[in-house]
Amino acid sequence: MRSFAEEAECVAFMNLALEQAKLALDSLEVPVGCVIVEEQNVISVGRNRTTETRNATRHAEMEAIDMLLEKWKKNGLTTEEIELRFSKCTLYVTCEPCIMCAAALSIIGVEEVYYGCANDKFGGCGSILSLHTCSSGKLPSGGTSKRKGFKCTGGIMATEAVNLLKSFYEQGNPNAPKPHRIVVPLA
Repeated sequence: MRSFAEEAECVAFMNLALEQAKLALDSLEVPVGCVIVEEQNVISVGRNRTTETRNATRHAEMEAIDMLLEKWKKNGLTTEEIELRFSKCTLYVTCEPCIMCAAALSIIGVEEVYYGCANDKFGGCGSILSLHTCSSGKLPSGGTSKRKGFKCTGGIMATEAVNLLKSFYEQGNPNAPKPHRIVVPLA
């Protein structure tokens, strides 16, 4: 069980992630935002930018990870130093990481993830798959995996995260593809 101070810290960082999600909403993106924290300091932020970049991989987590990788490489950190830094980081994200993002977080070796609402369609931290519990080993194909498990806690300010998502879908997604066929309601 977390102490009151740890709970307050968690809420403060999740509020920063929600601010990033609101920026995504303002840009007509699915409102998901995140922050990466090292030693109680925010060292990277991210928000969904899939529409803006026309790149389906530009989720909030990938944006924050790439920002850090670029910064750390520019500062001359070695691969081993980068791995060590990530192993001390915590990610706060408004929605459960999807399968792609959970796999990336596992590969980079982040220590812990806190998320708001569950992702019932694509969740990689328990809703669909539990990639946070996977670790290195043999793959069914015979290859090996460099994934590490990470601690994961959901439900942090879930109502606020869900409300942002509802706002986005209620306004309609002007960037969504138009259906190619008529949708017939089931009887």
